[in-house]
Amino acid sequence: MHIVYFCLGANIGDREATLLKAIELMEKQIGTIVRRSAFYETEPWGFRSSNRFVNAAVCCTTQFSPRTVLELTQSIERELGRTEKSTGGCYHDRVIDIDILLYDDISVDEPDLKIPHPLMSERDFVMRPLSEIRKLPQV
Repeated sequence: MHIVYFCLGANIGDREATLLKAIELMEKQIGTIVRRSAFYETEPWGFRSSNRFVNAAVCCTTQFSPRTVLELTQSIERELGRTEKSTGGCYHDRVIDIDILLYDDISVDEPDLKIPHPLMSERDFVMRPLSEIRKLPQV
């Protein structure tokens, strides 16, 4: 089994209900949810919008490869109404966004899949919920 950390966000529609549905679908399709953060309301990052986000982090165990996990998260996003992905650093309002943050301790550097997520440390809306659920090694 592999340990995967995700960040979820939504800023249009019933944000909390969408996150809960996404988490339910992740458990059915990807693997067991072992930890989930609280929901955090945040300002949009990288673009202007009057719609605030609700973000959360989730830790999941899975038997799937990083590529399969990406395909499954994108399928869940489409099922929940997401019609386009942010590309080239151009962000927009979205009904749901599911990002893979960490997958075990591996690194992946492919055009459409980067693990660890390259911008996560710059985003408080990622790091705050992630730190809530991530077990950090004792020093």
